[in-house]
Amino acid sequence: MIPLILRLDITGTPTAWIPWQEAVVLYVKEMVTWTAGNTVFRVRGGISRLTGKQSHLELSSIIACKGKIAHHKYEVVPPLNNRELFHRDHYRCLYCMGAFRDSQLTRDHIIPRCQGGGDTWTNVVTACRSCNQKKDGRTPEQAGITLLAVPYVPNYAEWLVLKNRRILEDQMEFLESRFHRREERLIFS
Repeated sequence: MIPLILRLDITGTPTAWIPWQEAVVLYVKEMVTWTAGNTVFRVRGGISRLTGKQSHLELSSIIACKGKIAHHKYEVVPPLNNRELFHRDHYRCLYCMGAFRDSQLTRDHIIPRCQGGGDTWTNVVTACRSCNQKKDGRTPEQAGITLLAVPYVPNYAEWLVLKNRRILEDQMEFLESRFHRREERLIFS
């Protein structure tokens, strides 16, 4: 089974994860301008009636395609959902630092919505059910608990990593080079 292919625009900016079938179409339409990474997949096609030989295509794990994205995705705040939030926070409650399965975790608003807090990457953290109930509709200070890490907004490359669970080593190296500087990422106290 071939994992997802990392698609880039012509400038090398990551744009999306695509299935291998979509990558084949881009190769056949001659939309792939350059490739990166060490991983290559060989996809077999049909057998030619003229030669009797089977066609094949070699796909790289990272492909750059013609055209540029209309708006710069690195200026866009990635959509917030629990799946990527829990992954960002390493499946840990940021109040007790316990590690949990996703079914045991909740989204907690640091400044509760009832007090005007927004549903944004910088105002939400992963919390276990127990800590979230203890905090209730209060800020951590009002509840007498400590937030043990500073939440952050992932850039688009980081969000692509949070979104995909089967990333190849060469894809990860490529994306990591586009992450925020370490001091801007999740910092544990």
